[in-house]
Amino acid sequence: MKKLLILGGAHILIPAINKAKELGYHVIICDEHPNPPGKEIAHEYYNVSTTDKEAVLTLAKTLNIDGIIPYASDTNVTIAAYVAEQLGLPTHPYESVKILTNKELFRKFLMENGFSTPKARGYNSLEEAYEDFHHFNMPVMIKPVDSSGSRGVSKIYSFEELPNKVANALHFSKVKKFIIEEFIETYGSHIGGDGFSINGQLVFRAFSNEYFPTPTSPNPFVPIVTTWPCHMPKHIQSKIHNEIQRALTLLNMKDGPYNFDIKIDAEENVYLIELTARNGGDWNPEAICCATKIDLIEYTIKAALGEDCGDLKMIEPDAFVSTYLFTSNKGGTFKGVHIHEEIKSNIVEYEILVKEGDNISPLYGANNKLGIALFKFSSLDEMNTKLSLIHKLVNVIVE
Repeated sequence: MKKLLILGGAHILIPAINKAKELGYHVIICDEHPNPPGKEIAHEYYNVSTTDKEAVLTLAKTLNIDGIIPYASDTNVTIAAYVAEQLGLPTHPYESVKILTNKELFRKFLMENGFSTPKARGYNSLEEAYEDFHHFNMPVMIKPVDSSGSRGVSKIYSFEELPNKVANALHFSKVKKFIIEEFIETYGSHIGGDGFSINGQLVFRAFSNEYFPTPTSPNPFVPIVTTWPCHMPKHIQSKIHNEIQRALTLLNMKDGPYNFDIKIDAEENVYLIELTARNGGDWNPEAICCATKIDLIEYTIKAALGEDCGDLKMIEPDAFVSTYLFTSNKGGTFKGVHIHEEIKSNIVEYEILVKEGDNISPLYGANNKLGIALFKFSSLDEMNTKLSLIHKLVNVIVE
């Protein structure tokens, strides 16, 4: 029986743990926390931090693993690539994965290779940013170079806002570094979704439409509604596909999943905001499976273990599906979620991640979600109509 090491045991990794067990593999997890949720269902658990690459490598050698995955986690992607490369296991090149998971390195890569990319530069301190700030056109985005879930991300319009937003970005950066980049005015919806490559060829992708909370939200850059199929015209989707493929080829990528964050401007230029070598979180793989019958979690596990994934082919979504994050714009005591009868019939599944009586935080990042739902609709019209009323149909009660 092949041994699979999954980095982390948090709740978000449970689908990967369950799928690997279902496929008949021996599942091992490691986590710095003594009692992560995944500990109860994995075959083995080790109290090892997933951010300590040498400790994970030592554990992997000791256990003689056959594969390693960093499911839905930017933090663990580079660790998994490092360990796999050191042990000669299936992986993308470690140096390429480092580029994809660091916003500063990725912007530099895009610029050097002629991709459309906003003017951007990385900084270690507020003082460095002060010296350069006059080179940027307003508004600009301030981002930690190494965070995920939109944590620490801000949009600013003036020099005076810089100190507060830089402090916020540095708070969420493990390496204590941030980037400033010019804001891109988007044509159409923001594009997300997941894909998969075999021998570096993007053989499958399911682009999505991402929608954000109002500008008054504590963090208006966390997508709370994601829908499939993608609304972008086919010629733009093909253009996006080709730009992703060009990046994968330049980086010598191999077999595995990707999560996308993409913008299109009014001239139809493609901006690869993020292209990370992992599955998307917030039930992206589950929604894509609902829309296409393609199980990207299964293919991710098989690729990590060196199994043949050659039967994976491009399939367009044939259903109208959406994920929705239960969130709150204010902190307080969680009292529950009320789902209106009008949308209950569209629920495929949903999960509340907090208990009644818990003290909850406002939406500062995707990690502050209170739950998640997967909906399926009979038509595009039904999906658009009901999601336009989602804040009336789904009520999070906080006191």
